[in-house]
Amino acid sequence: MGFTVGRGEVFGFLGPSGAGKSTAQKVLTRLLRRYRGEVGVLGRRLEEWGRDYFERVGVGFELPAGFGRLTARENLAAFASLYRGPVEDPVELLERVDLAGAADLRLSELSKGMRMRLNLARALVNRPDVLFLDEPTSGQDPVRAALVRDVVRAAADRGCAVFLTTHDMATADLLCDRVAFVVRGRIAAVDSPRGFRLRHGRPGIVAELRGGGVREVAARALADDAELLGLLREGAVETLHTREASLADVFTEVTRERL
Repeated sequence: MGFTVGRGEVFGFLGPSGAGKSTAQKVLTRLLRRYRGEVGVLGRRLEEWGRDYFERVGVGFELPAGFGRLTARENLAAFASLYRGPVEDPVELLERVDLAGAADLRLSELSKGMRMRLNLARALVNRPDVLFLDEPTSGQDPVRAALVRDVVRAAADRGCAVFLTTHDMATADLLCDRVAFVVRGRIAAVDSPRGFRLRHGRPGIVAELRGGGVREVAARALADDAELLGLLREGAVETLHTREASLADVFTEVTRERL
């Protein structure tokens, strides 16, 4: 099974360690030149591209790359100077990833989370048409993880195609338009996160009751469940949840089936 990623789409490539995610990234970023199959990017076969390919793509892998003795601002300026086409303003880009206050700190002084955000800024500096990201929220607290997702989504909204690999199911669920589960080098299933959740969940709700009790009700029985209606009237129900599966549940089920 193959896959396509459209303009403005965030496509998640998910799977267990060793499933082939990094290999796919290496092929698409031309780090691995020998492979079987057909790959096309931006309307051309991958092998037909020359060095101009790297003018059109941005790459942000999990291990941040940069010059340790240069500041964050100098790092972005150095990478921007490598491109022939228009580039982002380093100062504005640092503000976008919440690094304006660290602009004059050397790379060696930055925390892992700050380096990862600088890595994302570096991947965006050439205004890419295709963005390859690996674990972009690694090392981020919840607030900055949300910021990173917003930056990636903004890039997609501008028309960038985003190819994302991650083990963070929350990031995949919140950010991706579609995800593919890959197992042993093959794609096992492709769908939207919502489609996966609905397909692998069970229609109905779970009621958490005061005192710690739980009651599950199937969708077809909701209107006729007199006991649940009585509990609701009495105020004994503290929370109601749907029984749809989480993306982590789907990941476990799909990969276990194929393994």
